Amino acid sequence: MRYSRTSTQPDQPIYIASTAVFMAELIKIATCLYMLYVQEKSYRRCIHMLYLEIFHKPHEVVKMLIPSGLYALQNNLLYIALSNLEAATFQVTYQLKILSTAAFSIWLLGRSLNREKWLALVLLMIGVTLVQTESVSSSSTTCANTESTSQKPLVGLLAVLTSCVSSGFAGCYFEKILKTSTTSMWIRNIQLGLCGACFSFIGMIVSDFNSIKNQGGMFQGYNSLTWFVVVNQALGGLLVSLVVKYADNILKGFATSISIILSGILSFYLLDFQPSFLFITGTGVVISATVLYGANNKPL
Repeated sequence: MRYSRTSTQPDQPIYIASTAVFMAELIKIATCLYMLYVQEKSYRRCIHMLYLEIFHKPHEVVKMLIPSGLYALQNNLLYIALSNLEAATFQVTYQLKILSTAAFSIWLLGRSLNREKWLALVLLMIGVTLVQTESVSSSSTTCANTESTSQKPLVGLLAVLTSCVSSGFAGCYFEKILKTSTTSMWIRNIQLGLCGACFSFIGMIVSDFNSIKNQGGMFQGYNSLTWFVVVNQALGGLLVSLVVKYADNILKGFATSISIILSGILSFYLLDFQPSFLFITGTGVVISATVLYGANNKPL
């Protein structure tokens, strides 16, 4: 996402972030419709299910307004944060979502975390920060000559902190809906996507209508990298739903952290990445946090 916002040529406009968020929601809906057809193996049955779950149960759609609105807000805030903060500052601050997710899990889902689990979560946050310190510092150096001097660090910091809170609340709220309902997960994601598309469309019109109208249309500045970011955001959102359905938001945080380490290891063999002392230390901290959390994984 950050590279797509900072790697444009001087004569090429930067794509409008709100349009990318809106397009991601449309791609998510299209993917869910396809998966629903694969599941039901009948167009008629799919249409019947959509009619029953969306038009005959408007209260179920209303439930999706809260997480969809927060996800739309979060996605736009991430673009704002990445455009106004150095990569290192963003990456370190964004790890606070680990603790906000744990707090909302207790409040919304009735979970209880003992001292060992809280310690594991804090260690996880520290470990991820250490692992990414070298890479984000390099990224900041690389992008130093291409970033605009009109960055607003306070705006970026407020954006990423708000995103952390909204991410934790929306994730736990959506997990509660998925696990307390018999409705198909693809139907739930379609409901979520429809609400999200509406919020994103409104946000796009309110904030960027003049730019879209007068500066080249909705897809100004789009290239193959932009579309890769949009599709990745859409499919990544659906993958998160699967993880939340069959695990939980806290374990999702551990999985994401471990994936960062695996990326570093693969980069060592496939690219020119040389792990630093901080990377190795952070890796040990993340692994220790994962073992500590799993060792205390008693029924909640």
